[in-house]
Amino acid sequence: MRIIWALYKLKLFVKDYFEIETIIKEVKKAVVGKDDCIHKLLIAILTKGHVLINDIPGVGKTTLALAFSKALDLKANRMQFTPDVLPSDVIGFYMYKQDIQEFVYQPGPIMCNLFLADEINRTSPKTQSALLEVMEEGGVTIDGYTNQVPEPFIVIATQNPVGSAGTQMLPESQLDRFMISISLGYPGLRDEIYMIKDRSKENPLERINPVIGSKQLIKMQKQVDEVYIHNAVYEYIVKLSAKTREHDMIQFGVSPRGTLALSRMAKGNAFIKGRDYVLPDDVTDIFSEVVWHRLVLSPKAKLNYLTKTDIINDILKAVNKPTPKGKL
Repeated sequence: MRIIWALYKLKLFVKDYFEIETIIKEVKKAVVGKDDCIHKLLIAILTKGHVLINDIPGVGKTTLALAFSKALDLKANRMQFTPDVLPSDVIGFYMYKQDIQEFVYQPGPIMCNLFLADEINRTSPKTQSALLEVMEEGGVTIDGYTNQVPEPFIVIATQNPVGSAGTQMLPESQLDRFMISISLGYPGLRDEIYMIKDRSKENPLERINPVIGSKQLIKMQKQVDEVYIHNAVYEYIVKLSAKTREHDMIQFGVSPRGTLALSRMAKGNAFIKGRDYVLPDDVTDIFSEVVWHRLVLSPKAKLNYLTKTDIINDILKAVNKPTPKGKL
């Protein structure tokens, strides 16, 4: 019976692996030369996490999010965050209906499977808090009444670099609610040439075909939860988090929520590689994206012209990695 069950699980993982490869292939029709970002965003979706894309305008942040909504066949809404956007514009409101003599909930755009919040750091802190509260609780609460968001529910928020006109920093407590932070950056020479040739004919988003639906995505998310992590890898994850808290160049390190995000992303990384167990490399592969937005550097780091990337690499070198032996 154990052999039969093992073969059945292997068959499921092989099937899902090919579907994941197809999803990535479809997204790459619209997003060129950003394979690593595509992989990391997909992992975050499979681990029920929210994503912050921090980059300059025009590098494809919105295109990446819309490409995933099409490939995953999810109901997606997009909202441009401006200084005059109110919380009710995002989460909805209750309106009195005269004919039935009661208040009825009017859903906001947040009521979807994939919500794209464009330029989140241009809106007011009150509106930011309303969005991030839904991300944390999975529901919209107005006047004591709670309406659950649909499952699956993913928020992909984009923000312009701090210092751009009309932007304001998100507090650390709100940044911590994003599973990962990624940056697309400029395309390479050949990728940009291909992009302008390709887009002279049609919008590549129109060529993306749906691969799976919301039910299949939920099933995959549950399978990711079942991916095995050995105690040695758990210890490695916690030691990495602890190192960020004691590093003399870091003022505030990774929170326990960040440690949980590390373990979940490691599971997702193993899953998209076709494994039902986590290796130490699965942790190191996603470490930077999970912790980057959670770290606050000390004044000493700035005086020494050290970046977050420098310190993250230093932490990875300082913590000994367990030796992998299959499932350890």
